[in-house]
Amino acid sequence: MIPRYSRPAMTAIWDPAMRFQIWLEIEAHACDAQAELGVIPKDAAKAIWERGQFEIARIDEIEAETKHDVIAFLTNVAEYVGDEARYLHQGMTSSDVLDTCLSVQLSRATDILLADFDALLDALKRRAMEHKYTLTIGRSHAIHAEPTTFGVKLAGHYAAFARNRKRLEAARAEIATCAISGAVGTFANIDPRVEAHVADKMGLTPEPVSTQVIPRDRHAMFFAVLGVIASSIENLAVEVRHLQRSEMREAEEYFSPGQKGSSAMPHKRNPVLSENLTGLARMVRSAVMPAMENVTLWHERDISHSSVERMIGPDATVTLDFALVRLTGMIDKLVVYPDAMKGHLDSLGGLHNSQRVLLALTQKGMSREDAYKVVQDNAMNAWRGNGAFVAFLKDDSEIANFMTHEEIESLFDIDYHTKHVDTIFTRVFR
Repeated sequence: MIPRYSRPAMTAIWDPAMRFQIWLEIEAHACDAQAELGVIPKDAAKAIWERGQFEIARIDEIEAETKHDVIAFLTNVAEYVGDEARYLHQGMTSSDVLDTCLSVQLSRATDILLADFDALLDALKRRAMEHKYTLTIGRSHAIHAEPTTFGVKLAGHYAAFARNRKRLEAARAEIATCAISGAVGTFANIDPRVEAHVADKMGLTPEPVSTQVIPRDRHAMFFAVLGVIASSIENLAVEVRHLQRSEMREAEEYFSPGQKGSSAMPHKRNPVLSENLTGLARMVRSAVMPAMENVTLWHERDISHSSVERMIGPDATVTLDFALVRLTGMIDKLVVYPDAMKGHLDSLGGLHNSQRVLLALTQKGMSREDAYKVVQDNAMNAWRGNGAFVAFLKDDSEIANFMTHEEIESLFDIDYHTKHVDTIFTRVFR
């Protein structure tokens, strides 16, 4: 998590001051519930809200001696609250505070990510509609296949990110649980109603069984979803990188006035944004495996997960937030070259119609095996640059037994390949 790839709203969630503020709110809400249950005086609960404060430097100073961050925090708060502070943390354990806080932070981080998704989906939809019928060659194995449209390409990415948004919503629900259940999660020293109250106030739901910690399969699922989102980002970024290659130049990142592409070569216009997104996606995915390994803890709890989450929580969410916003800007300003797309589409002289010719011959009575061979022979002749595909087909005596020249010509109509674009767009955008 470095400033270069961070946005203030997301980093603020992980700031130490925010973390300690959430801790204080958790403790204060727990005191309110305890007071309502008659466990502590109501004046004590009121004092926590009125005088509860903390100082980060002082917490660090105390922790240097105690070697325990929650005790250091409680000690510092007690210095502000006074005698009533003895009612803080009644029946609670450190993980009640730590895990509930992490749930709050991840939930708030997810809310920002969901807003990022909305902006990205809007940009993808707008550009897909703009290029709904912009013809381009589809490629499989990076080799010319059959025609598609650039809008259909973008619609596919829109659909992927729409799925990812639903996954993220589910991940938010998965992670938004609260544990205020005591030392080994049995509520022996604290009433379950305290947990329910804190959960309600913090926008969470009670964890059904929390041992001493919230089960880490929830966190594993959350970070796995972030990893899938990162892969979808890279998938689109790599597509842009390929389309911007000098040999292609079908689309390219916006190159702003005054921008420089190379310190040595003034002509360079490099796909730096999409390359950067590839790198950022790798970093987000790097959080997935540690999150999976965190699921396995000793008995009711150990802290092998703790150091991992202190890093991957901020790093993965901050990085993904930045990546989504960067991708949105890249798509929003992406420069598209329809003429170059059409030029590449036409560059092999209609070879992209080979399947249509194959199917037409089978419909006319030729066996599929014979049709495949005769079409491939003529296609390879055209591939080697010896002439036009359609001309070779017309001159083939074997094909002449099944189709006229006019019928062959009719198989090269480009509109044939785009007749169901509306159907695709209806399915995607409804």
